[in-house]
Amino acid sequence: MFRIRLSLALAACTLAPGLVRAADEGFKPLFNGKDLAGWAQPAEDSGAKFTVEDGVIVGRTDGKLKKNEFLATEKGYGDFVLKAKVKFKNGNSGIQFRSARDPNGRVSGPQADVADGWWGLLYEENRRGILERFDKDAAAKLVHEGDWNDFVIEAKGKHVVITLNGTKIIDRIDEKFEPSGILALQVHVGPAMEVKYKDIEIKTLD
Repeated sequence: MFRIRLSLALAACTLAPGLVRAADEGFKPLFNGKDLAGWAQPAEDSGAKFTVEDGVIVGRTDGKLKKNEFLATEKGYGDFVLKAKVKFKNGNSGIQFRSARDPNGRVSGPQADVADGWWGLLYEENRRGILERFDKDAAAKLVHEGDWNDFVIEAKGKHVVITLNGTKIIDRIDEKFEPSGILALQVHVGPAMEVKYKDIEIKTLD
């Protein structure tokens, strides 16, 4: 019996190392890979649409947005570590955290930017604007053009650290950061755009 249990455990590690590792580290998926359960969509007539395709969240716009739109978590988070992969095609996007969402879909709060020329930026949507910026040229060299990029956002108290593809790009203590709020994925006003997100996981911190 012991040998059978050991074999099953080894098989689980071999077949799904990512799942085992995430569970061991206390991370939980925010996206089930099938649908957008637990997320709030933009209004149907907004010109923005988020779909699930091959286990990936895809955000697109028709190029006629009147305001930035978001796919937002229905639940808020305080202190946490967030992991996500993003593949950027064109336009402008970003990952909101500790943010607020109005009934009309307007989101306010800090954002890790995702866009050509804006990688490495911590921006506060509908509030103070640019808060901090990593060296623009250095940030551009970190980006995997046309491929997946790894973001890690850690928020603890008033301290936020953001890592892009293994390099720390933001390390900021800001007394104006809210203690908690929603997470959200942005699509931006301007020309029609597309961005993809996957492997979105969170570990809440005591």
